[in-house]
Amino acid sequence: MAGMKGKSGGQRAGAGRTAFQPSEEQHELVMQLAAFGLRYFDICRFVKKADGSAISEPTLRKCFAEDLDTGKLKANVRIAQSLYKKAIAGDTTSMIFWLKCQAGWKDAQRVELTGNGGGPIESVNMSTDEFQKIAARIAAEV
Repeated sequence: MAGMKGKSGGQRAGAGRTAFQPSEEQHELVMQLAAFGLRYFDICRFVKKADGSAISEPTLRKCFAEDLDTGKLKANVRIAQSLYKKAIAGDTTSMIFWLKCQAGWKDAQRVELTGNGGGPIESVNMSTDEFQKIAARIAAEV
């Protein structure tokens, strides 16, 4: 039939390239590589077409969208579970890390400036000449 496309995308039946069909093993591989934090470009190098060449990034995104989305999420869940178990078991470092990330704890350092004997800081007004004399005397001591 004129104008009718075949299964492979060409104008006549059987024409054109066949669409990439990922295997279950490739789905698992992509999910695991996404969990490890690899870039899409690098993941493509591990996924091969029937002719042995690497797939393209658009093919990766099209055929493995769900695997890419859930791979990193699943890794984060497993790490969070492990951290939580260590914190519950009493690991102090894990407890502190959890509280900083999840409960808003902060390492805050406060610096308080005080004057003589812990009193208020005194403000002194002086001329430029007076300041320069004091600065010169201090510089001479150093």
